[in-house]
Amino acid sequence: MSYKVLVVEDDVQIRSFICFALKAEGFEYITAGSATEALEKLSEKVDLLVLDLGLPDFDGKEVIRRIREWSHMPIIVVSARDREEEKIAALDTGADDYLTKPFSASELMARIRVACRHILLQPDQEARAVIEVRDLKINMDKRLVYRGGEEIHLTPMEYKLMSMLFRNIGKVITTGSIIGELWGSGYGSDTQALRALMAGLRRKIEINPAKPEYIKTEIGVGYRLLDE
Repeated sequence: MSYKVLVVEDDVQIRSFICFALKAEGFEYITAGSATEALEKLSEKVDLLVLDLGLPDFDGKEVIRRIREWSHMPIIVVSARDREEEKIAALDTGADDYLTKPFSASELMARIRVACRHILLQPDQEARAVIEVRDLKINMDKRLVYRGGEEIHLTPMEYKLMSMLFRNIGKVITTGSIIGELWGSGYGSDTQALRALMAGLRRKIEINPAKPEYIKTEIGVGYRLLDE
């Protein structure tokens, strides 16, 4: 299946680099050099957005915010802003992934392929009670989790965390978003309870919790359930 990607980048060289990588992988693409142009181009059918934050007219996070008012299309941020606060802000606004410049074409394309799989699976995934990621399986109706066909006994909080990860396969979920969903917005930004909960969950689902294969820590940002 062919997907159309909108590349929003004001640097001509970087935009050409991204487009060359997309063309080599057989993707259709259109481009925009500003936030205003990007929003106009979204009147066309677009499946996925590759978005720089430092645009000449207004910030890329505003583009994310406006798109999230009407669409769940995958948004991959590519930015020279490498501070954790910037990454968290973009992800909390609604971005699905964040790549810091400079990045390789192979890494970008790997992230895009993951996003495309989510486009393909999203309607079925929302309708299905059972979702699988490699050796892990969750039954949302029965609130059960399995690894290798064997049931894993989770506490209620561990299950809530696991189901949140499964509902966002491949996406970075910020610690603030997780804390807000698990304990409520009034809990604050203390991550100690989340770290303890994550450690307990990893002990149950990972073969080697010190080298997790399923739940990756995005340092200073949050967590991601890997699907490959």
